[in-house]
Amino acid sequence: MANPASVDAELRHASDLLAACPELRLAALFGPQHGARADRQDNMIESPDEFDPRLRIPVYSLYGEHREPTAAMLDGVDVLFCDLPDVGTRAYTFVWTMTLAMQACAEHGKRFVVLDRPNPIGGVEVEGNVLEPAFRSFVGLHAIPMRHGMTLGELATLINEEYGAGADLEVVELEGWGREGWMEESGLPWVMPSPNMPTVETAAVYPGMVLVEGTNLSEGRGTTRPFEIVGAPFLDGCEMERYLNALGLEGVKFRPAWFRPAFDKWQGELCGGVQVHVTDRSRFKPYRTGLAVLQAAMELGGNSFAWRQPPFEYEFDKLPLDILAGTDRIRLGLNKGESLEEMEAGWAARLAEFLRQRSKYLRY
Repeated sequence: MANPASVDAELRHASDLLAACPELRLAALFGPQHGARADRQDNMIESPDEFDPRLRIPVYSLYGEHREPTAAMLDGVDVLFCDLPDVGTRAYTFVWTMTLAMQACAEHGKRFVVLDRPNPIGGVEVEGNVLEPAFRSFVGLHAIPMRHGMTLGELATLINEEYGAGADLEVVELEGWGREGWMEESGLPWVMPSPNMPTVETAAVYPGMVLVEGTNLSEGRGTTRPFEIVGAPFLDGCEMERYLNALGLEGVKFRPAWFRPAFDKWQGELCGGVQVHVTDRSRFKPYRTGLAVLQAAMELGGNSFAWRQPPFEYEFDKLPLDILAGTDRIRLGLNKGESLEEMEAGWAARLAEFLRQRSKYLRY
């Protein structure tokens, strides 16, 4: 299981390294959302199974007709290696592709090995409400917060132990990574794991700005700075900038921005909004920032602002914002005009429980 970021420090892809290993026979590749080559955009575009003519092996999609490996896909496979560089956000689907693959391997008697990777936005800070079971989806199958501060290997162990995945699991641990380190300190290159995750700066804001997907605002898809830029034709960039900078949020500044998305929401239309500039990563709270951006857009956009309607990520009966947030309390709180402090207080107790659970599975 791999994506384009599954490379070593010399930019050699994991599939090539495994194919060249004389002790192994590379039997197949499995691709997550956006495909193994990350050549597919946006949500619910079903990727087809393919064939790699160079490696001469099948490439199976786990974001299409099947979201977990089938018995036929695993036929002839003894060990499934999972090397899916992640971005440290619960709503990024790779962790759930891993989860379903773990369960499939347990069902079919296959060993599951996670090749662990650094959390690119650090492994210390944890933020946001914990997902509620009623809002389980492919952007959140289990009760973790939006910014979890864990590596994929740590999450795999937590899920295997706490949620009974039952996998014959091994984690190949990292060497030389400290929890406080961001991607730049890891010594590994940044390669886009998906089409709209171009930089580490994108990953930094993503735990909060992903919530914009649940609205009629553009989250910057169709620009060169997705998730860092947000806006809509009915918003004024200068008004958004004044509103947000007046909040005094720590570690972040906002700049007025105007843009025309090349695709996706408001394609070709002039949008006003802001660009999010992180000034101090150690103090920046992305989830709080994302909520503040939604507050600003709701107040300044008036009746033109709207919550996005289903379907979203294979879910047809819940609003996308609720699916992303893992609860309807965020949307209801925003609708009632609750302050950021009130919303944070509402999830504090459950987040503290998660932190106690999480502490048992930290490896670094």
